[in-house]
Amino acid sequence: MKIYILQRLISLIPVLLFVAVVVFFIIHLTPGDPAAVMLGADASPAEVEALRQELGLDRPIIQQFFSWFGGLFTGDLGTSIFLKAPVFELFVDHLGPTLSLSVLAQGFAMLIAIPMGIVAAKRRGTVIDQTFMVVSLLGISLPGFLLALLLSLIFAVQLGWLPAAGYRAMDTGLWQHFKYLIMPAAALGFIQASLIARMTRSSMLDVLSMNYIKTARAKGVKDIVIVYKHALRNAFIPILTVIGQTFGNLIAGTVVIESVFSIPGVGQLLVQSIISRDYAVLQGVVLLIAASYVLINLIVDLLYGVVDPRVRLSRRS
Repeated sequence: MKIYILQRLISLIPVLLFVAVVVFFIIHLTPGDPAAVMLGADASPAEVEALRQELGLDRPIIQQFFSWFGGLFTGDLGTSIFLKAPVFELFVDHLGPTLSLSVLAQGFAMLIAIPMGIVAAKRRGTVIDQTFMVVSLLGISLPGFLLALLLSLIFAVQLGWLPAAGYRAMDTGLWQHFKYLIMPAAALGFIQASLIARMTRSSMLDVLSMNYIKTARAKGVKDIVIVYKHALRNAFIPILTVIGQTFGNLIAGTVVIESVFSIPGVGQLLVQSIISRDYAVLQGVVLLIAASYVLINLIVDLLYGVVDPRVRLSRRS
């Protein structure tokens, strides 16, 4: 197992190197000049050029790349042009709200999706199954920001049950913390729930049609034991894969939702750096998001062996 983990960690290196190269050149080739943004529209060309020299933006792009790329090996992701702080510290400061939102949204999605997928598989072809398919299709098709605005209109504006925007840290109280995250987590989780539920239904249908399930039913084993003890565990590998992918998507895809609800997370940091053309923050945050996504996939791979012992046996062989 240790050798397997080491091999996977080593395989992350070329992936992250490729991401670093692509991110750097895409960002630097995008129109916009940080120096011009910082000085404003009234600045003269001479003032803009002087600031560009001070920031090192006048150097050839290849030289800028190797300067930034060399810092990655020492853990230096650069310093924000506007916030005057190390990029890694900014990422850590904004990670808490994003992580809380992602975990709550994923918990909401799993709590709804897995039971719905199981029920739809057991009631295949019935009205319940057809209703499930319509709802899941709606969840996949509905944009997250639109659902967020609808939830805010209903529960914040009309009913007044929840705050329309903002964020409270966990040290202000657990209820205060979750009260500001319920609507954004529901908006994010509903989309992820649709994907997980459809995969749960599909995987459960494959397992429920197998001979050992028919044998268990013929022997009089209770239906709840067949579904949750035998069928769900054997069907859980593809479900776990989708859970890992959706959780990675949540961390990377909270940009719009955090902007709608004014949550000071990684997504809002990314939006602000795009507006201000803060190259260092953009490069560093995107690279760290890519690294977190790859690490989540590694954790999912390791969990395969916990769910299904046959995976562990295949690794040993």
